[in-house]
Amino acid sequence: MKIAKFSVPLLILFIFPVALAQLKFGFYKESCPNAETIVQNLVRQRFASDPSITAALTRMHFHDCFVQGCDASLLIDPTTSQSSEKTAGPNGSVRGFELIDEIKTALEAQCPSKVSCSDIVTLATRDSVFLGGGPNYTVPTGRRDGFVSNPEDANRILPPPFISVEGLLSFFGNKGMNVFDAVALLGAHTVGVASCGNFIDRATNFQGTGLPDPSMDPFLAGRLRDTCAVPGGFAALDQSMPVTPVSFDNLFFGQIRERKGILLIDQLIATHPATSGVVFQYATNNELFKRQFAIAMVKMGAVDVLTGTAGEIRRNCRAFN
Repeated sequence: MKIAKFSVPLLILFIFPVALAQLKFGFYKESCPNAETIVQNLVRQRFASDPSITAALTRMHFHDCFVQGCDASLLIDPTTSQSSEKTAGPNGSVRGFELIDEIKTALEAQCPSKVSCSDIVTLATRDSVFLGGGPNYTVPTGRRDGFVSNPEDANRILPPPFISVEGLLSFFGNKGMNVFDAVALLGAHTVGVASCGNFIDRATNFQGTGLPDPSMDPFLAGRLRDTCAVPGGFAALDQSMPVTPVSFDNLFFGQIRERKGILLIDQLIATHPATSGVVFQYATNNELFKRQFAIAMVKMGAVDVLTGTAGEIRRNCRAFN
């Protein structure tokens, strides 16, 4: 069934006018008219063999945009003389870079030096979310690629999984995003997984008590202990039954309201007075969640962007020109 694109552009312009004024819907209409189709087709091919690419690209987009803005700084490879954001601790498990390379190669063959790597990440994420069952929405383009990629920035800025709700809302608020945006973006965990190191303490020795986190469902804690008894274990962040780690829906919010959040911050937003009401709204209204997620993604994609003559259009997403 075909899902119509949400009509978010006009709403977004009222909410986030300054950043979006620097971008444009259909930016490549003249310079590379097939750009979005090329991205869409290659993402569709990858999704057919690896549906988890939705979670991978969403995480990549988040980690890129909140460190120096959406400028593809995360894509830069380290060299023997210079480290990059890829080597930062929070980015160690970010993946999907080879798909971005594939898309860039195809675009360079048709439109040399026209489409930025930062726009590729934005468009590819949007397309993967839709393929996973999420909203189909339009995004403005015209971003340019940055000249800086430092691991220290990522280590300092990106929030840890044990961040407080107050810290989370401050983190998003500093980028012009509100509680509805913050909770909606955490809803991307409906298609995510986490390694045991990010949550096993909640199932075994919460805050040094020697006991599981009392806010975690005890049956879930038992399953997680079994899962993490095996080296390299991981768990889906959406524990709805049957587990649907590649299906983009609002079931995640229902699960955290039943004390089945894997990450501490996921569980905290279900009970904190500042966020629990929003969690309830999303848990009971899938269309509301998808609509707000689309709005939040467009806003996130406009964070501290480079446009006009700032930055560059990389020929290779892994290296500065």
